[in-house]
Amino acid sequence: MEILWWLMPPVVVTVLAMLWVTWLGRSNRGQVDRDAAVERLAKALRKDLPGSSGASAVPPRPRDRSTGIAVRPSGSNADRRSA
Repeated sequence: MEILWWLMPPVVVTVLAMLWVTWLGRSNRGQVDRDAAVERLAKALRKDLPGSSGASAVPPRPRDRSTGIAVRPSGSNADRRSA
């Protein structure tokens, strides 16, 4: 346990630095004008999103039906019929 005492100074310095940066970050937080924030939100909600026009650029692929069993094809259909 005594060998771990050399870790104490870096831990204390790290914790103090974290607290100091946290305190500095709080003081730089300005008050946001509520009306300006509401206006920015309304502008963002009115904006059209890309790809929301209804027509998709890529048609949807048909969905593969899964049987739940993995099958590895061994060859072409002609090879299977001749065997």
